[in-house]
Amino acid sequence: MVARSEESRQAILRSTLKLLGVGARGGTTIQKLSIEAIAKHAGVSKSTIYRWWDNKAAVVIDAFVTAYLSHTPVRDDVPFEEALREHVAAVVHQYAGLDGKLVAQLIAEAQYDPATLEEFHNRFWLGRRSAVEALIQRGVEEGVVRSDIDPSMLANLAYSPIYLRLLLQQGPLDDTFAAELVELALHGIGVRAAALQKSAR
Repeated sequence: MVARSEESRQAILRSTLKLLGVGARGGTTIQKLSIEAIAKHAGVSKSTIYRWWDNKAAVVIDAFVTAYLSHTPVRDDVPFEEALREHVAAVVHQYAGLDGKLVAQLIAEAQYDPATLEEFHNRFWLGRRSAVEALIQRGVEEGVVRSDIDPSMLANLAYSPIYLRLLLQQGPLDDTFAAELVELALHGIGVRAAALQKSAR
C-alpha cells in the first residue's frame, strides 16, 4: 500500500511537469493548469492529490523542486569557491531553459496569490538560500570569506542578479554571466590590490 501510494505521488509530480512542458515544448501555463488535468494525466483522483497537497501551487512547486535540486547541487565535498562557482553556473544553466520559465510563472502567480507566495518561500526559496548560506559559512571557516560578512546578504547578492535577468530578460543567462557574477560576489567592486600596486609604479 505504501509503495502504491508513493507510485501515485511520483506519477502526479511527473504529470505536472509534463503538462507544464518541462523537458519538452508546448505545455500549458501554471495559471491554466488545473488539479483536474493533473489527476486525469496521472490516472488518479483529485482526492488523491489533495491527500498530499493543499493547492495547485504546492503540487507545481514540489514537482519543480524534485526535478530541479538534483541539477543544482550545493556540494560539500569540494572547496568553497569551487562549490559556489559550480552551483551558480548550474542555477544559471537551469534557468536559461524551461525551468526558468516555470520559476518566472511561479513568481508572477505569487504576486497576487498569497498561497503561492507562501508555498514558494517554504518549499523552495528558504531551503535554497539556507544551503547557500551554509556554504558561505564554510567559506568563512576556510578563511576565504570575511568573517564580518552576513551570509544571508552574500547569498542574496549571488542569487538576485540571476532572478533579475530571468524576470526582466536583460541579458543572457549563460556561462559568462555565471562566472562574472561569482567574481563580483567574491571580490566586490573595489579596486584590487594588484591593480593598485601596478598603478602606483
